[in-house]
Amino acid sequence: MFAATKPGAFRVERTRNIQAPPERIFDLINDFHRWGLWSPWEKLDPMMKRTFAGAESGKGAVYEWAGHSKAGQGRMEITGSVPSSKVTIKLDFLKPFEAHNTAEFTLDRQGSATNVTWATFGPQVYMAKVMSVFVSMDSLIGKDFEAGLSNMKAIAEK
Repeated sequence: MFAATKPGAFRVERTRNIQAPPERIFDLINDFHRWGLWSPWEKLDPMMKRTFAGAESGKGAVYEWAGHSKAGQGRMEITGSVPSSKVTIKLDFLKPFEAHNTAEFTLDRQGSATNVTWATFGPQVYMAKVMSVFVSMDSLIGKDFEAGLSNMKAIAEK
């Protein structure tokens, strides 16, 4: 019953200051082929099957994955791409649980540096509300966002 009182939506977000121009960082996000360089989930399953479709990068680019239980199965599609400032992604998880969310990367120039904000948000269905009684979405994926942004920083600042 307590789970029913939980919010109907969630949002997790992290921001990192990167000493690089937004153009350099944008290319790491806007091209799914480059996610292997920084994404914290790419190393979960070395045997993970990856498929790229649609546009090479930017709006219409599609990335699908299928791996073991920890990596799961899902699909991402870039639905919005504003050069050097924002990338919006439709994020569909199929396994181990089904969920349909949005991921958003916002790049905000700060002199010679860039503040990169990685957010994900979406509906919190009843089962997710039950899970949130025991563990929050923020604690589930917040550390992964921090790791991904740290990886991105290391690459972009080289």
